[in-house]
Amino acid sequence: MTIRLSGRDLDRDQLLRVARSGERVELEPAARSRMTATRDVARQALERGDIVYGSSTAVGVLKRIGVPSDEAAAYASWMIGHHLVGQGPDATADVVRATMLRLANHLAEGSAGVRPQLVDRLVKALNDGETPRVRTIGSVGQADLAPLADLATALFADVPLEAGEGTALLDNNAFATGWAALAVADVATLLDTMDAAGALSLEGLAANPTMLHPVIGEVRPYAGLRRSLERLRALLDGSAIWEPDAARHLQDPLTFRNLPQIQGACRDVLEHVDAQLTIELNASQGNPIVVVREERVVSVANFEILPLAAALDYLRIVLATALTSSAERIVKLLGQPWSGLPTGLVPVANTAEAGLTYLSLAAQSLAVEARLLAQPVSFELTSTAHAEGIEDRTTSAPLAARRTAEMAALGRSIAAIELAVAAQAVQLRGLRQGRGTAVAHGLVRRHVPFLASGDHVPDVSALVDEVRSGRFNRALQAGETARGDGS
Repeated sequence: MTIRLSGRDLDRDQLLRVARSGERVELEPAARSRMTATRDVARQALERGDIVYGSSTAVGVLKRIGVPSDEAAAYASWMIGHHLVGQGPDATADVVRATMLRLANHLAEGSAGVRPQLVDRLVKALNDGETPRVRTIGSVGQADLAPLADLATALFADVPLEAGEGTALLDNNAFATGWAALAVADVATLLDTMDAAGALSLEGLAANPTMLHPVIGEVRPYAGLRRSLERLRALLDGSAIWEPDAARHLQDPLTFRNLPQIQGACRDVLEHVDAQLTIELNASQGNPIVVVREERVVSVANFEILPLAAALDYLRIVLATALTSSAERIVKLLGQPWSGLPTGLVPVANTAEAGLTYLSLAAQSLAVEARLLAQPVSFELTSTAHAEGIEDRTTSAPLAARRTAEMAALGRSIAAIELAVAAQAVQLRGLRQGRGTAVAHGLVRRHVPFLASGDHVPDVSALVDEVRSGRFNRALQAGETARGDGS
């Protein structure tokens, strides 16, 4: 299936398919016509002698310097080299592809006032599998100048640019927005996996299921909470924990008892972030913009993407809580005073074997790093003196996206460890499992064997990869459906 870029309706799923699955892209004819029309307006403004930022003037602090009309085209290409200041490691191929797609969609929207040929070049690069080198550090989030300079240098070195087109290629937030979309997708996948891990942990603890009573969502009507309650109840449908007197305690530790509230909070925030992301994937992020109905080009600040940067900060804060809770459930399941099972979940109690004990240290280490990544960055300010005091704002949006992606990666390892530990606890306890948790247990056992006496702690890396790719969630859903159909 081919993704048609209109500049107005790109969504996260489409970006994911192009960035990670190589789906083909084409420019919608209506967008091509719109770009041609806005480019004509931009040309006419220059022919009238209008002062147009980045076309008849230089950029940044040098905006006071005029660019003669006969030098404007050369300046469009030349100025890109001034922004080749990227630092740090190279972005991964999917981040580069997401950036190219978002940039193409930004230009296709039309208000940047560039020729359709620029989108054609980006589309060709995507369809041909080109992945230029783009360095990850150097943008403060008020337009991703440094990474987009890397991209533009690689893709447009042999493309003669017209006046203002160099500015349009750099003066937007395609890098931060594309990376954010990938990170948010990874968090969405992680939350689904964490539902399964949490449900399995409830069985492993023989928890009191009253914390999943449906009336909770009626008296506390958060959409995310209701969804989490429904999901956890579905996973545990048919489990022995629902039987009278199956619960070992009236009230379990908060990280078990509050599971639907914590997961629900994450889902509510994720929905908010997705709403902001949907706008930014299609919004004009550039400066200046062409206003066709007024037949002029105006200077704006559409590269200010605080709504997305702040939303990513919010997401990391609540996700850090969920990951810390997951790590704490791991500790509780491995400790005899809380689980009632042998320390380390060894098959035979009172031995010198550590069993899975030290997986709790790994989980806690991962959770520490996740919490450190939760520090908000959207209010950071590098300096108010840059560009003679004119450029006195930052959003740090690329850093917000990077930290969200890094937290999701840490979370996958924590979720895999919780799945492995909970599966061991469930097996030792010997309770009948729910419709979904039984499937989840079977999926865990494909990659992490039951820890028998004399075994060393298993490697969970293969399970982490299953979580990362989404294969775990897809297999879980398919397995639940099959069990529900009685097949």
